[in-house]
Amino acid sequence: MIVSTKGRYALRVMVDLAEHNNDERIPLKEIADRQQISQKYIEAIMTLLSKNGLVNGAHGKGGGYKLNRKPEEYKIGDILRVTESTLAPVACLECGVAPCPKKAECRTLPMWEKLYDVINDFFDGMTIADLCKK
Repeated sequence: MIVSTKGRYALRVMVDLAEHNNDERIPLKEIADRQQISQKYIEAIMTLLSKNGLVNGAHGKGGGYKLNRKPEEYKIGDILRVTESTLAPVACLECGVAPCPKKAECRTLPMWEKLYDVINDFFDGMTIADLCKK
């Protein structure tokens, strides 16, 4: 499993929103400048996060983004599953895929399932608040 730039940047943006949280929306340009990420790329990430209920966004004067919940209520795993679609280390463990015809005799499947559990437990055991700690 490789976390894409989209996933890594989404986490950086969520941490930025948490660290600058004052119950007001933060303009996208400010986040982009602080994180040194192109505003256009952050727009795509914020649209994805907003559509999935992780942030609240508004356009126009006074617009920007803010967290919908407290930083400690955001699991890293939830954010990565939104941006990456899956945390599965192999395709046969992805949600919604047809079962592998070799599943019954696959000698490696139990290993991949254990790894998948470790990945999910790791990322679901950490929050945005944890990443904000220095």
